[in-house]
Amino acid sequence: MHEGLRSNCGTPRMCRSSVEPPQNSLVSPIGLAFLAMPELDASKQFPLTLGEEPSFCPACGKPVSPQVLEADHRPRLVCPEGHVTWRNPRMVVGTLPVRDGRVFLARRAIEPGAGRWSYPGGFLELGEAAQEGARRETEEETQLRIEVGPLIGVYSRPHAGVVTIIYEAQVVGGEELPGAESLEVEGFGPDEIPWDDLAFTTTESALRDWLRTLPGRQPQYEPELYVEGDPTV
Repeated sequence: MHEGLRSNCGTPRMCRSSVEPPQNSLVSPIGLAFLAMPELDASKQFPLTLGEEPSFCPACGKPVSPQVLEADHRPRLVCPEGHVTWRNPRMVVGTLPVRDGRVFLARRAIEPGAGRWSYPGGFLELGEAAQEGARRETEEETQLRIEVGPLIGVYSRPHAGVVTIIYEAQVVGGEELPGAESLEVEGFGPDEIPWDDLAFTTTESALRDWLRTLPGRQPQYEPELYVEGDPTV
């Protein structure tokens, strides 16, 4: 968890406490202290990795320059004709494929995170529904045939400009074999997950959120809003 988000009782953002609440907290009428969300600007603290900014407008081909639009809060790329070239986060979709209580992960063959384990997933294509993209990426990277099930979670990595959607999936066919972007595919029981060898913070977050849906498991995930040292894609 990001420093400053943990309350005295160990529960994120909310607790009942007999001590004075922190200066950045709000106190409800029933005495609950809510820690205010941090007002952090990821664009200032972490380098965004969206590639080079375009120099020309995709609508008219004229040069663009950073301008702060009326009632806006940050510069946008605007051409002389007034077209705005928006720079928005990219969408990643993936699954945690499950069969007989084991979750299948792929060891990545490519950077970022090469040689480490992650959920099978990748960038959503234009024209795809999120579940369609998650199924496609899973089948490409693991050769497993799946049925996409319930949503596990949505995870943000602001410094990488990525939002990740992860679903649980049931394996209905195929054989766990690596695709072009994977070195190997392996199923892990809940107590066998290679926590020290995971590719991304989103991988760990999704796995912890999946684990807490299992019988007898307690909630474990505490979100990290900003994580240093995470691969950039």
